[in-house]
Amino acid sequence: MTVETPDVLVVGAGPAGLAAADAARRAGAQVVLLDAAADAGGQYWRHLPKERPAANERVLHHGWERFAALRGSNEVLTNAQVWLAERHDDRPPTLHVLVGPADGNHRVPRTFAPRALVLATGAYERTLPFPGWELPGVFTAGAAQALAKSERIAVGRRVLVAGAGPFLLPVASTLLRTGSRVVGVLEVNGWGRLRKAWTARPAELLSTRHKAGELAGYVRDLARHRVPYRAGLAVIAAHGTDRVRKVTVARLNPLWAPIPGTERDIDVDAVCVSHGFVPRSELAAGCAMANGRVLTDENGLTSVPGVYAAGEITGIGGADLALAEGATAGLAAAGGTPTRAQMRTKKEQRRFAVRLEEAHGIRQGWTGWLDDTTIVCRCEEVTAGDLRRGAHDTGSRGLRSLKLSTRAGLGVCQGRVCGRTVEELLHRHTGGLLDPGRTENRPLAAFVRMGELAGLTQEDTP
Repeated sequence: MTVETPDVLVVGAGPAGLAAADAARRAGAQVVLLDAAADAGGQYWRHLPKERPAANERVLHHGWERFAALRGSNEVLTNAQVWLAERHDDRPPTLHVLVGPADGNHRVPRTFAPRALVLATGAYERTLPFPGWELPGVFTAGAAQALAKSERIAVGRRVLVAGAGPFLLPVASTLLRTGSRVVGVLEVNGWGRLRKAWTARPAELLSTRHKAGELAGYVRDLARHRVPYRAGLAVIAAHGTDRVRKVTVARLNPLWAPIPGTERDIDVDAVCVSHGFVPRSELAAGCAMANGRVLTDENGLTSVPGVYAAGEITGIGGADLALAEGATAGLAAAGGTPTRAQMRTKKEQRRFAVRLEEAHGIRQGWTGWLDDTTIVCRCEEVTAGDLRRGAHDTGSRGLRSLKLSTRAGLGVCQGRVCGRTVEELLHRHTGGLLDPGRTENRPLAAFVRMGELAGLTQEDTP
C-alpha cells in the first residue's frame, strides 16, 4: 500500500487542529487534516449532521463565524481513526489510519509518514466517581451536551448539572434549549476560592474580556428559567433502581471533603456531572509529559523531532488557547516563524488557563464521598474497596501489576474514563506509585476489530 507523505499532518479538527491546518496551508505546506468524527469542529463546535442541519445554527455556538471560516479553508478527511503511531528515533511517527464510519465493516486503511505532525487530539472529560454514578440517567456533562447539540435529545425532564468549572454553564444552557428543566447548577468550589481566583491580577483579564459576554449570556439563560446556581455543593450519591430517581448533595469544605450534616436529597430523572478534563495523549507516546499533558516549547514543538502539539493535549485551557496554540504550531510545523502578536495572544490565554485551574482544579478531599462499594472502574466493576484491598494484599507499588490484579482500567474503555482516578486512589493506598501515567499509554490508540487487523496486508502493518 502507498505511504502518503504530506508536509504537515494534523490529527484532530477541533479549534486547535483547524487553526493549525489553516496556518500551515497559508505558509505553503501540503496539509492533511484528519478527524475521527463525521465532521470538523471537535467538541467545542459540535453540531447537527449535514443531513439534519439547524435552521440557524450560529445562534447555538460561540465563535461560529470563526469556525465557518476555518472549516471553509480546510479540507478535512473525516471518519479517519488513527489506531497506531509507529515511532521512529529521528522523525515523526508513521500513522496508521482506518477511514470509514466507526460502526462500518469496510473501513479503508491508509498510512501517513509526514514531514511534520501536529497533535490536536483534545481531551477526555473527567467525572469523579460517587455511589450510584453507574445508574442509567447519570451522564457526564459533555455527553449530555453532545446529545443535545448533535441529536437535539433531552437527557431528562428534571435535570441537575453539577461538578467543577465554567463548562457547567454552557451545558445547562444547552439543556434548557432542548426542553429540559434544569433544577440547579452546583459548583463544587466555594465562593471564597472562586472569588480569590477570578479577582486576582485583574489586569490579566483585559485580554480575555470578550469571555464576559459569553458568561453574561449563560447567566441570562439561567435567570430567565429561574435556575439556581450554588457554590460549595456536590453530588455525593445517586439513588434509584432502574434509573436515577434522586441524588444526595452535600456542602463541602475547601478541600472538597463533605461536611457531615449538610446532606439533602433532590428529586431528578437525570444528573449531568463533570469535574474537568484530561488531555487525550495516546498518540504522544515518546513525548515528554508532566501531569498528563504534553510538554512543548513556545512554538508547540514536543521532545520528539518534527512532532508538535496544540490545544487541550498540552493542558486544559479552552477554545481560545487552543486556537492560539494551533496557529503557532501549524505555522512552525510548516517551517514558518510565529509573530510576536501570536505569541502574545498565546501567553495571555495561557494565563487564563492558569486561572481556571486555580479556581476549579480538583482538590484531594473528594475521596470522602466514596465508600468501599463505590464502583470506580465501570467497565470491570472494580470498586474503591477492591483497589484498597489490592494494594494492601499484594504490597505492590507498580501500577501495571495492580491493574492486572484488580482489573481496573482493563475494560473496553482502556482507562479513558477511570484511569486518572484509579491512579490517584492507588497512589494514596500504596504511599506512591512507582510508574504513574501508565493508564495513558495505549499501544493501540483506538478500537480495531480483529477482522480489520486480520484483513490488513503485510504492507499495511508495521
